[in-house]
Amino acid sequence: MPHDKTKLEQARAYEAREGAAIPASDRPRLHLTPWVGWMNDPNGFCYYRGAYHLFYQYHPYDTKWGPMHWGHAVTRDLLHWDYLPCALAPDTPADALGCFSGSAIELPDGRLELLYTGVSGTNESPVQAQCVALGDGLDFEKLPHNPVIPSRQQPEGFCEADFRDPRIWREGDRYYCVAAGRHKENGGSIELFESRDALHWEFVTVLDASRDTLGAIWECPDFFPLDGSQVLVVSPQSIGPVEDPEIRPGYGTLALLGDYDAGTHRFERRSVQMLDHGMEFYAPQTVLTPDGRRVMIAWMQNWETSNDAPRRHSWFGGMTLPRELFVRDGRLCQRPVRELESLWQDEVLLRGLTVDGDADLPRLAGRYLDLDLVLDAAQSPDCRALTLRFACGGGLFTQVRWEADRGELVFDRSRCGTRRDIPHIRRIPAQPRNGKLTLRLILDGECAELFVNDGERTITALLDTPLQAEGISLHSDGAARVDIARHTLA
Repeated sequence: MPHDKTKLEQARAYEAREGAAIPASDRPRLHLTPWVGWMNDPNGFCYYRGAYHLFYQYHPYDTKWGPMHWGHAVTRDLLHWDYLPCALAPDTPADALGCFSGSAIELPDGRLELLYTGVSGTNESPVQAQCVALGDGLDFEKLPHNPVIPSRQQPEGFCEADFRDPRIWREGDRYYCVAAGRHKENGGSIELFESRDALHWEFVTVLDASRDTLGAIWECPDFFPLDGSQVLVVSPQSIGPVEDPEIRPGYGTLALLGDYDAGTHRFERRSVQMLDHGMEFYAPQTVLTPDGRRVMIAWMQNWETSNDAPRRHSWFGGMTLPRELFVRDGRLCQRPVRELESLWQDEVLLRGLTVDGDADLPRLAGRYLDLDLVLDAAQSPDCRALTLRFACGGGLFTQVRWEADRGELVFDRSRCGTRRDIPHIRRIPAQPRNGKLTLRLILDGECAELFVNDGERTITALLDTPLQAEGISLHSDGAARVDIARHTLA
């Protein structure tokens, strides 16, 4: 197969030159951004040779989506990232229109396999199929006989233009991968394939499908066991109206919890939930850490708003903080990776604080912090609502308001400085657990991640507020008893 290596060489030379010109102060401290240009889906999240590797959908030459490459970064602590050279460029007939999303796995001989979607054909009639590149964690060679799973290997009724995002894993002496497909009748579907060598694949079954009730196509699937449940994560496009008020229309990410019979390859879903209720969260991917944790990272953007978002930097797009996943009371929950605590500095503790009306809290101020607030609802019977404001300054702020009578939390960034008519307000259920409501807020400059009741629900959002706006305040309608711990993130 002809191979135009100059495309990869050009991309590596460009990113090295242009990325070096971007000062560290122009990026978040902890959230991964592209070396330069555009970033979307996380790809190939894996632990390989003593470090975590994360690849990502990448267009180095512009801050808007373009011909997809694979960017590459590595970390040992899940917090601080080093850029590695671009891993893949669209430089063969099998991927001439783009190297789309995929995953990675270490093979028994020590090589790292990248299983990704190659797009060929024409822009008017694209064909998507699954391809392989093998390498040492830095340089990769594509198989000359790509694709390894051509679109014709799908069952009858599936579309060749929507067949992408393979997620690979190993069970015993077999390899499996799930991929996103679109059936003419059942809509978004997750197809399961099997292989003995991770190179030659056979179709097994369809694990689950939207049946046009939960999106036109389910992108970026992930499939793993966790705490006695089997979890299927999908990112649907074009979710329509559904009965569950927590599931929003449009683009989003869903977690389907159920049971899986590995012998018959039958998945039976028990429940469906939004994985994140914020404005910027899509296409997550997980890794199993050496100590047994299931850790997830996601694209911190939204397809329905990203194209018109302002370009303030020489890069666009970023990733969430890595999050530990766990199942509690039938829900998939998430919390920041515990490694974050190693960065805590300048601790401020406010214990047994009673708030009734406005309370400005200058000791808590900052835009790079980890703040934990616990409302003792059982000891605050007169508290009708509690509002936490942050990134305050110059008349700008973002706020989180808990409304006791509705049992809801309202996240509102409409006063953050934005000039765009896009979603700014989210409402989610939030009831005290064992008499207490907990909020954990991570701020990293323009990034905000909120974890409610130890990760029962999360909200991810970007802020347009200048970094000089650092104030934090509370307001309570009726006396509220709270404990607050704030740590600066170094």
